Amino acid sequence: MSILHYTMMFDYFDSVAESIEFLVALGSIIGVLGLIIGILGWFSMGKFHRHKMIGVMVGSFVLLMICGIRTGFKYFYIYH
Repeated sequence: MSILHYTMMFDYFDSVAESIEFLVALGSIIGVLGLIIGILGWFSMGKFHRHKMIGVMVGSFVLLMICGIRTGFKYFYIYH
């Protein structure tokens, strides 16, 4: 293989790594927002909707455990 093929492969893997980093940061932000919305909804909604909000909070918590809490804040420069 020539040098051009190796350069194209490294560019491809670099773009894949950047895409994965963006998705992890986006998952972190969605997890934080879901947790906030879930807590607010749990306090303000009726009994039927509270069960749904508990599901939202659990899903957001799992997303935060996978993606990390500060990842999205650092990636999008929201809070330093």
